[in-house]
Amino acid sequence: MERLLRWFHSLAPRDQRVVLIGMPAAAALLLLGILLPFDRRVARLEERVQTRQADLAWLQSVAPRLGALRATARTGSRESLVVLVDRVARNTGIARSLTSQSNGDGGLSVRVEQVAFDTLLNWTGELVQRHGVRVISASIDAGNNAGLVSASFVLAPPSP
Repeated sequence: MERLLRWFHSLAPRDQRVVLIGMPAAAALLLLGILLPFDRRVARLEERVQTRQADLAWLQSVAPRLGALRATARTGSRESLVVLVDRVARNTGIARSLTSQSNGDGGLSVRVEQVAFDTLLNWTGELVQRHGVRVISASIDAGNNAGLVSASFVLAPPSP
């Protein structure tokens, strides 16, 4: 430290003023260069936390209603899995391409030949989301024509 003071006193008065003014200014610029980006990052993260907390609160508020809807959708119909799969296939337009056979434990093996991929997704989505059917396994193969697929499913009835 004494060496630094000797160096400072050896400077001309004009140079001493430059050092006295320049050092705090340089320190302030360095601090601002570090703190401002950090502060902006913290503000963005706080905003994300608030958004996610609001999303969580909304999800928690609608969870009971969604559970009730899910329960009524699954228990509203007591039809067998074969009938349900066939009815949904007719509604989505893939009934002609559908073949199925029971696999003995209440499940159903289903094969769909050369249907539009989007239609297959609609059929599967309705079975799973609206009726609670469980997909045990699925295999989807590209068809000969663009956009058409063939698929095999092993389905299980909704859980009670």
